[in-house]
Amino acid sequence: MLSIKNMNSYYGPIHAVKGIDIEVPDGKIVCIIGPNGAGKSTLLKSITGVVHYTGELHWNGTDLSQAGSRKVNKEGIIHVPEGRLLFPGLTVYKNLQVGTISWHGFLGRGSYQEDLRMVYDLFPRLEERKNQYAWSLSGGEQQMLAIGRGLMARPKLLMLDEPSMGLAPLVVADVFHKIVEVNQKFGISILLVEQNAKMALSISDYAYVIEQGKIVLEGDAKEMQNDPRVISAYLGVKEASVDVDKEAVETKTEEG
Repeated sequence: MLSIKNMNSYYGPIHAVKGIDIEVPDGKIVCIIGPNGAGKSTLLKSITGVVHYTGELHWNGTDLSQAGSRKVNKEGIIHVPEGRLLFPGLTVYKNLQVGTISWHGFLGRGSYQEDLRMVYDLFPRLEERKNQYAWSLSGGEQQMLAIGRGLMARPKLLMLDEPSMGLAPLVVADVFHKIVEVNQKFGISILLVEQNAKMALSISDYAYVIEQGKIVLEGDAKEMQNDPRVISAYLGVKEASVDVDKEAVETKTEEG
């Protein structure tokens, strides 16, 4: 679905992403783990056209290299950024409407009620707080709103940057359950950048490890949980996390 070849990204003279190759198959969850400053967020910003890069980016066989953020968004590649970046002075409802801009032009003028219902069914708390300002929400609610806004953009690939940042362990578990549900129930592919390696690997199908702007390891996410190199570097310290049973989420989704 998404194929990147030899991507190099720069912040002025700083070479942040160095010759990266990655693929995200249709309907799968792929995670990218690595230390702070490794280039993970820069990679997502490059895909969406926010950061300049060289190399190839193909989407369902179409060359989107240097296509720009507007074209990338219209193709269904949607980025939920690190830190959520909501509009604090807008209500929950208005923040969700903003998500429709990529496909409808301006604040959801048109048929978006089914999309809104989908988001509210996925995150009932957002419907309860639809008239509250975004700044008044808890951290977990803000993350739900950020994901909900991304879903309102009708993604085919949803890129999530550090969704667990600043959240309590039980809230993290709930957010990750919802990520799996989005993937399984709606068939949306996920590209997940995450510091919490244990959680990321537990829900993913495939994983990449980035260090100093380069892919240093890749493979099946479940097998990587038992890789001594990953355990030593990323799983050796106790992380504040609660396991997500992906199979249980799949079963629940299939049962409706």
